[in-house]
Amino acid sequence: MSEHRRKPPQPQGGGGGRAAARRGQPGPSSGRRAAPRGATGSSSDSYGFSSYGSDSQGPGGEERPYGSRAEARRAAQRSTGGRRRGPDNGSRGPGGPAGPGRGRGRMADPGKKRIIDYPRANRFGWRRWVPSWKLVSGLCLTFLGSLVALVGVGYAMVGVPNENTAAKSQNNVYYWANGQQMVATGTGVNRQNVTIDQIPQAMQNAVISAENKSFYSDSGVDPMGIARALLNMARGGQTQGGSTITQQFVKNTYLSQDQTVTRKFKEMFISIKVGTKLKKPQIMQGYLNTSYFGRGAYGIQAAAQTYYGVDAKDLKPSQCAVLAALLKGATYYDPAGNPDIDPAATKEANLQRSKERWAWILEEMHKDKRLSDADYQTAIKQYPMPQGRKAIKGMTGQISYLADTAKKYVLAHSNITETQFDQGGFQIYTTFDKDRVNALTAAVQKVQKARLDPKHREKDKYVQFGAASVVPRDGAIVALYGGAGYENNHFTNNADTSGVPVGSTWKPFVLAAAMQDGTYKTDGVGVSPLSKYNGDDNLKVRRPDGSYYLNKDNSIFRQRNESAYPWGYITLRKAMEQSVNTPFVQLGVDVGLTKVRVMAQSAGILPNSMLQGLNPSFAIGTSTPSAIRMADAYATFAASGEHVDPYSVTAVKQDGQELPGFDKPKLTRAMDANVANNVTDTLENVIQNGTGTNAKALGRTAAGKTGTTDSNKSAWFVGYTQQLATSVAMFRENPKDAELLSMNGTAGVASIHGGDIPTSVWTEYMKSALKGKNDPGFPDATTIGQIADEAGMPSPTPSPSITPSESPSESPSATPSETVTAPSPSTSESCQFAWNCSTDGGGTGGTSGPTSSPSATDTTGVGNTRGNANGGGNLFGGSTG
Repeated sequence: MSEHRRKPPQPQGGGGGRAAARRGQPGPSSGRRAAPRGATGSSSDSYGFSSYGSDSQGPGGEERPYGSRAEARRAAQRSTGGRRRGPDNGSRGPGGPAGPGRGRGRMADPGKKRIIDYPRANRFGWRRWVPSWKLVSGLCLTFLGSLVALVGVGYAMVGVPNENTAAKSQNNVYYWANGQQMVATGTGVNRQNVTIDQIPQAMQNAVISAENKSFYSDSGVDPMGIARALLNMARGGQTQGGSTITQQFVKNTYLSQDQTVTRKFKEMFISIKVGTKLKKPQIMQGYLNTSYFGRGAYGIQAAAQTYYGVDAKDLKPSQCAVLAALLKGATYYDPAGNPDIDPAATKEANLQRSKERWAWILEEMHKDKRLSDADYQTAIKQYPMPQGRKAIKGMTGQISYLADTAKKYVLAHSNITETQFDQGGFQIYTTFDKDRVNALTAAVQKVQKARLDPKHREKDKYVQFGAASVVPRDGAIVALYGGAGYENNHFTNNADTSGVPVGSTWKPFVLAAAMQDGTYKTDGVGVSPLSKYNGDDNLKVRRPDGSYYLNKDNSIFRQRNESAYPWGYITLRKAMEQSVNTPFVQLGVDVGLTKVRVMAQSAGILPNSMLQGLNPSFAIGTSTPSAIRMADAYATFAASGEHVDPYSVTAVKQDGQELPGFDKPKLTRAMDANVANNVTDTLENVIQNGTGTNAKALGRTAAGKTGTTDSNKSAWFVGYTQQLATSVAMFRENPKDAELLSMNGTAGVASIHGGDIPTSVWTEYMKSALKGKNDPGFPDATTIGQIADEAGMPSPTPSPSITPSESPSESPSATPSETVTAPSPSTSESCQFAWNCSTDGGGTGGTSGPTSSPSATDTTGVGNTRGNANGGGNLFGGSTG
């Protein structure tokens, strides 16, 4: 190529022309090549200003001409140094060529599309973060579309429930402590589906008026009810309410009873599908065929047979209302009662609830025009009492009470409902020892046969026993006796029911409280069992302030013993030995009855079985704990003051999986070890020298206490060794009204005492239960507390030294004659508060007629917590003895 360049044509008019401007070449006035941008140091050369513009100049300060203003604007937009920020791509970086990402004002390429324009392009500051209406509407449409799709999928995935599938029930299998099967019992034999034409219209109308008045018009789902349930769950409450008959049908057949959000939504989907796929009569049929009516009866046909002995089609409107009431909760609306499931579900309380709801349902049916005036008047005329309970397959003998006790424990220690449990499918592993259960049953039956003759003696009729055996330091219930068996129409578990006053078996709790907490006179220092209290009969009870307890008529209350034997001031140990009432009534007041209550509760007695209104009689047995709880409380003494709650179930499995909640109860300290050991030492003396001498036939070291109640309505013996604690209760009860009856004359004797038949049963059982076991005895009891005699005791005189031991204790200076009778107090002294006023000779624990030697009988006498308004009883309506 030629060394000489071709000289470019010179511009005309000094402007260089538009072409030159486009090429970026210098104007002709410079006469030389333009210097690189930035080389001159001039501000106009910097990248902060445009190379072209209406006021731009060349290197020599001359005005650089351009083609037009539009051209200048486009040039300015392509540059990077103008006052308006340009795009990233194509701008020049400092000292470098043009390229993407090198400009100072970086922005998204306006030509590049984004699916979601957020943060927003071409917006600055806070405006970049404000979503556009297109974005908002798009998201809303997407959410709604997804929701519709979800509902559609949920609706498609669920099916319509089948009542016949729900009718397939499983057995519950119970196991002995050694793992062998005890019994398999289920609900299959008590369930049968019927068609809608076999269900009376009155039954259908009853459930509609009571539970879902809009049944025929609603869609099957109650959205507001579900919303309330979900809100309750969010607050940590129960998901009660909000169920239509359709939803209840779904719940009965398809779902578990777990109260969860998932279950509520699933229930809603299925209910919607049921409402669209099934007609209302089909839904009603399914609901009544799958509902639980109690007593193991699933479905209206089983319920009709169970409660009225008829087929469903033969039910009358009045009977239908009773069965409809059961759907609110059979535990609380079955007139037969369910105290074994809940103490509040007594026969009396349940009957009252059933009658009230029965009347309300009939009234609602009448108001809804679903029951004519004439039919309503006929139905409301008389409550149709259902028939009593019946034994079901396999539930006979003591098995029925063992299974009942285990079932109650399972329901109390898990989230399993009674309805779920009765549907079956559970394996229940119990603590019950088959050999010991059989031994306890044999002991009761042997003594019954030898001593009672109900065919020839009227007073031997209705005699019942309840007993339980618990392992100290463990709490396992190894045996119990609940009654004659379901097959003999005895459905109350006497081992696990309250209502029978325990009498003098309560006194050890008073003594324990005194040894641990002292009296108001000892300033918290424990009281020695060698402290002396007045044991005479008919004594006034003194308050800590020196005043006396009064009857309602303001006469002075006097505590009675069973006999009028003049014991004088005797030690608490002697008073326990001979079961003298007056020392323990005064001691209980001196210690503080609240402290006695706390001690009993610590030992294992449930608060709801104790007398709520504390009064002097509380100290001598007005409370009504079960045989299980009394055995457990005495096991606390056997374990040197360590307590474990009684339990009957070690494990529960469902579908091969072990359910939570059945860990062994923990051992706790209920009282000081030496307090418990001193109680044991005192109760050993009761067996060796006192009212429990019949228990010496056991032939091993044992401790125990007798108890007899006022009017001889109950008698107890509770005793223990280190290996086993057992309680035995005996009483008479009218089966029609559950009222306790006097046992005076029972077994052909004047009265039954705790040291008699109950002790014989205890001894017979313990011989067998402990056969082959060693005799470890009990830990030694060391001296405890200070001697704090009752206020008013005369100055001490020389007397034999008494120490806590197994040696015979002091004996009375004279043996009371068998013809000695208790003095008859005046009417004002024997009449109690208005609600217990009686002039039938019951007095405050005394009995009239001959009494035997105190060393041979349980010198006790008590009132009765049942039916006190009808005569007899102690001050404030209690039992003593």
